[in-house]
Amino acid sequence: MLQSIQTHYIKPIRSFNRAARLFLLMTIIDGVILSGWQLFFNFYILQSGFNRDFLGLVNSMPSLAGLILGIPLGRISDHIGRKTALIIGLFLTSTFMFAEITFRQPPIIIAAAFMNGTFNMLFIISQAPLMVKISDEENRTMLFSLNYGLQTISGAVGSIFAGQLPAVFGGILHVGAASASAYQAVLIASVLLGTAALIPLFMMAEPRPSRATEARPTAIRSGPPHNPPLPNLRVLTLKMTASQILIGFGAAILIPYMNVFFKFRFNISDSWLGVLFSLSSLMIGIGTFIGPHLATRLGGKVQAVVATQFSSLIFLLVMGFSPLFWLSAIGYLMRTALMNMASPLYNAFCMERTPEHQQGFVNSVLNLSWNIGWAVGPFISGLVQQNYGFTPLFIATAVLYFAAIVVQWNFFVREERNAPAPVTTD
Repeated sequence: MLQSIQTHYIKPIRSFNRAARLFLLMTIIDGVILSGWQLFFNFYILQSGFNRDFLGLVNSMPSLAGLILGIPLGRISDHIGRKTALIIGLFLTSTFMFAEITFRQPPIIIAAAFMNGTFNMLFIISQAPLMVKISDEENRTMLFSLNYGLQTISGAVGSIFAGQLPAVFGGILHVGAASASAYQAVLIASVLLGTAALIPLFMMAEPRPSRATEARPTAIRSGPPHNPPLPNLRVLTLKMTASQILIGFGAAILIPYMNVFFKFRFNISDSWLGVLFSLSSLMIGIGTFIGPHLATRLGGKVQAVVATQFSSLIFLLVMGFSPLFWLSAIGYLMRTALMNMASPLYNAFCMERTPEHQQGFVNSVLNLSWNIGWAVGPFISGLVQQNYGFTPLFIATAVLYFAAIVVQWNFFVREERNAPAPVTTD
């Protein structure tokens, strides 16, 4: 047991170079601060006098920007370098987030949300290629998993802290803790503190690509010399994105409004909401480290993804239809952990089947497919909530998740069982 921990966890972590450690520090800072935004932005908009239709439109803008500009932003990242892209993306994302909560004119809020999504997409799609550059074969899997886990664990810490802030700022400003002014103060503090994530980025040295890498692409893993004809990259990419589209739309119509669901369904306090969201993030972080072992036990990454996502459907229905807060909260925590447990595994699965020189492009396409649903889902959800409540949304999300599971099973499980990961052709 101790030898396994030493080999699979401690040794890879100790082998991280300075750039990898600074990158993880940036992840922690960004995760802690961003949790405040995620927890209270919806409440700020609603308490400012806007209806849920407008909130849905605003929440759709970032994903719409990613849908429209995802591929060009990927090319920009390739051209200017990953570190520069991350710095520009983080700084301008913070700038437009600040604009969303300081202006009251609806057109400006919508435009700022769109620009926020644009530069946040540049920030997101530049991370995986940079992690590849600052790691090696021995510690790359650990870096990806640890980055994903730290995002959620730092979000858990941030949610606990942020849950107390509306009352604190309400007392300072002499307004109610649930007022628009208190929520606005929390959001402003979150955005300003979040810019501290720029410090480790400026301190980081981005490795130069080797001449061998520039001269010819290399695959992550190659099969035996007499493999069958290699699959076409375009066809494989379409298969990989099909389930992402379904899951993305299912998540988009429900997940952005979990705080609204619990707040108005069970009338819980902001402090309890912060605790619930922090526990959710903590469970995702723990599940991230269980995922690789589960994949080994089940015989493959996709089989682990299918198993955990299918299990999560039960808890999704418990969350949506239980009349008791504690039972609904358990359903929420279990659904979140199971649905997100194997996310790094699916990302690794896709990258293993992509030539190195096309990984940036495929990563952009995968993000793009996810944003298809998020570009329209929150707006549709706002309309449904306004007229029918949350019940149709829970049913629709369950159906979409199940369809995605079927797609993944049909496209990849048999392949993963019967053959090693192929190197695709262009």
